[in-house]
Amino acid sequence: MAPIVTGISPNQGAPEGNTGVTITGSGFTGATMVRFGSTPTNFVLVSDTQITARTPPGRGTVMVTVTAPTGTSTQSVPFTYTTVPAPVLTTLSPASGPTSGGNVVTLSGVGL
Repeated sequence: MAPIVTGISPNQGAPEGNTGVTITGSGFTGATMVRFGSTPTNFVLVSDTQITARTPPGRGTVMVTVTAPTGTSTQSVPFTYTTVPAPVLTTLSPASGPTSGGNVVTLSGVGL
């Protein structure tokens, strides 16, 4: 029976790739390839039910597949490449302090 992919965590990451992901399912023993869409990537077979991998660069939403000697998974398990906006700092309090350091500083903003 071909591998069965039931989930991936996280299910989104940066377009430049290199997001660490955990793929769960069954029938992974002997896995020979993990693909994000049509692009293969390096992976570590943790067990028959878990694989860890780093995403290759990509765009949009792609399906994650695992290939083993018994076949290739066919489940629709998506990974979405997204651009995360940079955080925006709106206030810093206090605005200054001693050069020796040691101050508690509060940062406020969006996406921190």
